[in-house]
Amino acid sequence: MPEETLNQNDNRKIIIIGAGPAGLSCAYSLLKQNKNVKVTVVETEDAVGGISRTYFQDGNGTDIGPHRFFTKSDRVIELWNELLPSQGSPAADDILLNRKMSFSGNANPEETDKVFLKRKRFSRIYYNKKFFDYPVKLNPNTLFSLGMVKSFVLGLSYIKSCFFKRKENNLEDFMINRFGKSLYETFFKDYTEKVWGLPPSKISKEWGVQRIKGISLIKVLLNALKAGKKETSMIDEYFYPKYGASQLWESMAQEVSNFGGSIWLNSKVVSLKQKDGKIVSVTVQNTKTGEMQELEGDMFISSMPIQELLMQMNDVPENVSDIAKNLIYRDFILVNFVSKKINLKNNTDFPTVNNIAPDSWIYLQDRNVTAGRLDIMNNFSPYIVKNFKDEVVFNLEYFCNENDEFWTKPDDKILEFAVSELQNLKITEKQDILQSRVIRIKKAYPSYFGSYDKFDTVKQYLSGIENLLCVGRNGQHKYNNMDHSILSGIVASDIILNNSDKNVLWEVNTEDKYQEIK
Repeated sequence: MPEETLNQNDNRKIIIIGAGPAGLSCAYSLLKQNKNVKVTVVETEDAVGGISRTYFQDGNGTDIGPHRFFTKSDRVIELWNELLPSQGSPAADDILLNRKMSFSGNANPEETDKVFLKRKRFSRIYYNKKFFDYPVKLNPNTLFSLGMVKSFVLGLSYIKSCFFKRKENNLEDFMINRFGKSLYETFFKDYTEKVWGLPPSKISKEWGVQRIKGISLIKVLLNALKAGKKETSMIDEYFYPKYGASQLWESMAQEVSNFGGSIWLNSKVVSLKQKDGKIVSVTVQNTKTGEMQELEGDMFISSMPIQELLMQMNDVPENVSDIAKNLIYRDFILVNFVSKKINLKNNTDFPTVNNIAPDSWIYLQDRNVTAGRLDIMNNFSPYIVKNFKDEVVFNLEYFCNENDEFWTKPDDKILEFAVSELQNLKITEKQDILQSRVIRIKKAYPSYFGSYDKFDTVKQYLSGIENLLCVGRNGQHKYNNMDHSILSGIVASDIILNNSDKNVLWEVNTEDKYQEIK
C-alpha cells in the first residue's frame, strides 16, 4: 500500500504475539508503511522464525521442516527480495559440479551473504523398499517398480473413482475421489496416518483442501506431459536463503528494529485482558528471570496457538472455551545427523556432490518405518553444511504427541531408535555418523479433528473482538504453507493501517485468489 495513502500521524501501540513468519511479516509491513506506529513483538523462544527457524551446531545447520520458499503471491516475493536478493551466479556446489543453472537475479553467493539461492527440487516416496517419484508419475519406473498387475489394478481403481464419487465426509473420501482407492492405499494412507496419528477416515477433508487442493491423477498426468498449469506440489524449483530459513527472519527482525520496532525474546504471554469487546493488555513473563510485565496496546496481533490464546483470556464464553480446549495439535521431533556419507545414490541426470541422492525430501511410506520423512540439507544449501564436500547433514522426522511414549523418551533412546531405522532403510551405517541431536517442536501442526468441526464458533468469537487479528498457522488453526502465513501478516498490516474489513484475513489460503497454483 503506497505510503501517501496512509495516516502518517498514526501512533497506535500494536502488540504482536509471536516472531514467526506471520508475526514478523506483519511487524515489517506495518513499519515499512508507517514508522510512527509503535510495534512490539513478543516471542517465547530465544530466536525468531518460529517453526521456520534454522538450528546450527558446530557450523552445520538444519531447519524444522525444512521449508522451501515458493509462492504465487507477488507481495510475498517482493517482501523476500527486499531482504535477500535472488541468486544471479553459481553457488559453491554449482561451481564444483559445473552445473548449468539459469538465474534471474544479480546476487553472487560466493561474494555476498545476502542471497536467495535457486535450488532444484527433487522428492521421492519410499515404498516397499523402492523409490518412486513424488508426486507419483505414471512413468516406466513407476510401472516397473509396482509391477504390471499392481499398475493395472491402480488404473482400474482410478477409473472407478472417476465415475463413482464418494460423498466427502472425511480426508479418505477426499483422496479416493481424486486418486482411486488403490493408489490412495499404496501411496497416501500410511504416510498421512504417521503425520496425524489417526487414519484419514477420522480426519476432516479440510486438510486435503489446504494441502493438496487442485491435485488429482489427471493433473499428475498433465504435469508429466508438461501440459496445463503446475500445482504447488509439483514445482521443480524453489528458493532458499544461503544460510537457512532463519537468515530471512533475522534480516526481517533487524529491519523491524531499524524501523523503530521492539522485539522481545524469551517473553511468554501468560494472560490477555479484555474489556468491552476489546483486548486492553497482555501480561508477559520473561522465561529466564520470571519477571512479569503488562503491555497495553491499541491493536493486538496473535500468532500463538488459538487454544492457548483463549485459555489465557478472561471472560471467554464457556462453549467457546470448551471448543478451544479440545482443539488438537500434532507435535514433532527432528533427529538431525552429520554423517560421512549416505547410501542413497543419485540415479538422475542432475549432478550432486559425491553423487548423493538429489532429494530435498524423501517421504517414508513404508509402514515398518516410524519416521515420516527424510531431509537432506546439503541439497538445500551447501553453505549450511560445514564440510559439504565430504559430509552429509540430514534429518529423520517423527510425528508424535507431546507427552506420548515417543516424545518422553530420553534423547539417547530416540537417537538409538533413529539409527536403527537408518540402518533398516540402508541409508547409512552407525560408524559413519559423526554427530547427532534431537530437536522437539510443540504444536507444529494444527489438526483437523478433535473439536475442529465446531471451529467456526471459535472463529466467529475471535472475529468479534474489535482490536484482535489472528495470523499464521497456529494463530488461525490452519495448516498453512509458510508463504500463506507471511501473507496473513501482510494482510493484517493492511487491515490495521487502512481500517479495512478484518474478515478478509480468514480468507488467506481459502479463496481462489490465494490458491497455490503457479
